[in-house]
Amino acid sequence: MAMEITQFLLAAQSADARVRTEAEASLRQFQEQNLPLFLLSLSFELENNDKPAESRRLAGILLKNSLDAKDSARKDHLVKQWFAIDVALKSQIKELLLRTLGSSALEARHTSAQVIAKVASIEIPQKQWPELVGSLLNNMTQQGSPAHLKQSTLETLGYVCEEISHHDLVQNEVNSVLTAVVQGMNQSENTAEVRLAATKALLNALDFSQTNFENEMERNYIMKMVCETACSKEAEIRQAAFECLVSIASTYYEVLEQYMPTLFELTSNAVKGDEESVALQAIEFWSSICDEEIDRQEYDSPDSGDSSPSHSCFIEKALPHLVQMLLETLLKQEEDQDHDDDVWNISMAGGTCLGLVARTVGDSIVPLVMPFVEKNISSPDWRSREAATYAFGSILEGPTIDKLAPMVAAGLEFLLNATKDGNNHVRDTTAWTLSRIFEFLHSPDSGFSVISPENLPRIVSVLLESIKDVPNVAEKVCGAIYNLAQGYEDSGANSSLLSPYLTEIITHLLAAAERTDGAESKLRGAAYETLNEVVRCSNLSEASSIIAHLLPAIMKKLAETMDLPIISTDDREKQAELQASLCGVLQVIIQKLSGREDTKPIIMQNADDIMRLFLRVFGCHSSSVHEEAMLAIGALAYATGAEFVKYMPELFKYLQMGLQNFEEYQVCSITVGVIGDICRALDEKILPFCDQIMGLLIQNLQSGALHRSVKPPMFSCFGDIALAIGAHFERYVAPAVQIMQGAAQVCAQMDTLDEELMDYANQLRRSIFEAYSGILQGFKDTKAELMMPYAQHLLQFVELVSKDPLRDESVTKAAVAAMGDLADVVGENTKQLFNNFTFFGEFLNECLESEDEDLKVTARWTQGMIARLMHSS
Repeated sequence: MAMEITQFLLAAQSADARVRTEAEASLRQFQEQNLPLFLLSLSFELENNDKPAESRRLAGILLKNSLDAKDSARKDHLVKQWFAIDVALKSQIKELLLRTLGSSALEARHTSAQVIAKVASIEIPQKQWPELVGSLLNNMTQQGSPAHLKQSTLETLGYVCEEISHHDLVQNEVNSVLTAVVQGMNQSENTAEVRLAATKALLNALDFSQTNFENEMERNYIMKMVCETACSKEAEIRQAAFECLVSIASTYYEVLEQYMPTLFELTSNAVKGDEESVALQAIEFWSSICDEEIDRQEYDSPDSGDSSPSHSCFIEKALPHLVQMLLETLLKQEEDQDHDDDVWNISMAGGTCLGLVARTVGDSIVPLVMPFVEKNISSPDWRSREAATYAFGSILEGPTIDKLAPMVAAGLEFLLNATKDGNNHVRDTTAWTLSRIFEFLHSPDSGFSVISPENLPRIVSVLLESIKDVPNVAEKVCGAIYNLAQGYEDSGANSSLLSPYLTEIITHLLAAAERTDGAESKLRGAAYETLNEVVRCSNLSEASSIIAHLLPAIMKKLAETMDLPIISTDDREKQAELQASLCGVLQVIIQKLSGREDTKPIIMQNADDIMRLFLRVFGCHSSSVHEEAMLAIGALAYATGAEFVKYMPELFKYLQMGLQNFEEYQVCSITVGVIGDICRALDEKILPFCDQIMGLLIQNLQSGALHRSVKPPMFSCFGDIALAIGAHFERYVAPAVQIMQGAAQVCAQMDTLDEELMDYANQLRRSIFEAYSGILQGFKDTKAELMMPYAQHLLQFVELVSKDPLRDESVTKAAVAAMGDLADVVGENTKQLFNNFTFFGEFLNECLESEDEDLKVTARWTQGMIARLMHSS
């Protein structure tokens, strides 16, 4: 029987902190002591129309939080708890939730729809609650069902489709759901609320509709309803219908041909005259078509062996009209748009789509856009000038260099002058366009650049003047300098062209980073990122003294951050952000100067002071700084080699803290990578710390609370440690391989239909093979026989992976390498094993036919190792 909990739910929202805390504690205690009764009581509260709205609201929130969580480990725990509840009691809860859909209170219906979907996401994949879809459809078909029940039922169907996979429903159920949803969209029979819920539900049900879209009659009916709904008098319903069209564009591209004239007219009318929320979706429809066609063109390339999917050239067919429509949107800028990442309006959407059109059709867009540019670029109206500049910048990726070079060469000087335009928006877009020019038309390495020794002084002078502009313009100028520097990377003698300007560029970037308004438009971060790129791409033989002077300047700035007054959380965040940026610059400087023997001593001389600074940064307890400082320490370990050991006693506690930081799992992941760097630097000198490191790694790998993305790097780290300490790894080999075997088993059971899960499975498999390779190579010539008990498992795992068509190339390479290491290191003892496994001949032949040169080299080596083994006496 449910408990009366209304008073606790109301008290938990009291303004009085003491009352609130006591009530929260009571609710928590109830939940922990009797979860089934707790959930039943919440369901009663939510369903009861006589209860206050406030208590019902909190009951709904607590129900949702008892079934779902963002953290995957927590979610798994909640799912197990739900499955442990008595079936009869769960049925009661579900019945109450379904009854709540008919409540007169909108908020209770909405919450119930979400909770039902959460329960469905747990039960339906396990073939439980088979009657749910039927119950919901019954609400739609029952004579006299009130509109609010239909609305909440459609909302529930939409949420359920969002939560479950399309493999979880049989086709009959899909057909029934689609029928109910499409009928719910019918204008003559339903209220606006029902039609909106139906249209939103269709959006989530489209993934389930493959078979229905293959049937022309059903497809025609669905498309007719969506197109009619896109003309509804309510803007919110029109927007939802266009969202369906966006999804259909990417999911069912192959069958769109017959509908395109209607769709062009619908989208064109929406873009020209509808409310912005609707117009944005209409533009998004064409962006989705572009994305599809760009993907299909990549398949069509002669290098791709795949049979190419159909390509209907919709963009090419609509090109003149589509480009005209998009160019008109560019003139609809907002007067006070702030140029920050959160702003998205029709002119930005139009420019983005124009850029995708350029990538889709290439050269043929240029003659359609250039008249608009030429007509508007010198207009007295700032909107026309900005739109022309935006159009020009948007079409720089896609067309060939031959087509673009003449117009860019002709327009470059004009753009350089436009950095002085009287309007902020025009200057902002001009700087962005220059950045795009340097990104796509400045690669001396491949033989073409719009920048010459003659115009470079003028370009640098303009950029360094413009970086003093207002923050949003200065941030775009940083992007232009970034691409300018990047173009000179690896370009031989050309890389010297920027050397005379380095000091000046670095000075201006540091000044931009130190501006009092540097936090606006993310200018400070952009300035430091650009500084990193300028250092990274510089010609070291000419820039070494400049970078050597930069090193103490950055160290001094980092030291000064330790003394910043910290009064508020905001102060702490600013300090953390600044320290992260400066640690990032130090990492790049360390990597650059340690790359050559003649400049490495600069790092060696400063290493103690640098390390002291990093350790002080760790004292600030901020995860973002922690990450950047940790990455820089990895670079320092690589640079200083065996001498890094002197820092280990003090650093080690921070490495331990990093490994134990499950909450900020990126920190944990980076720490694992840095331990790998340190192993490579120290070799056997890492030994005194290995017991604790291996203990923590094994503990982490066994934990359900650690984010799964950190686990593959941990297995790779086993290999790094084994390579570093060689025969000393003997004491860890049994627990390490045991956990590797467990993970290999998990890989074998993963759902191959889940793309995200398959990506993870590939990372995990690769890292297990890397661990095997590291351990085998570590035991070479010393204790190879220790791996004999695990040889069969390794070959079984390689065989399993070889039969998986979904493995990626990096997994194949790691598997082949591990097999070769086994033959090479354990040798004679594995001869019988290799005789028993017949798969590897065919597997290696398949690898030798790959287009990946590295894989072919690895496969040839492995083939040689196995052949040597087989022919041995």
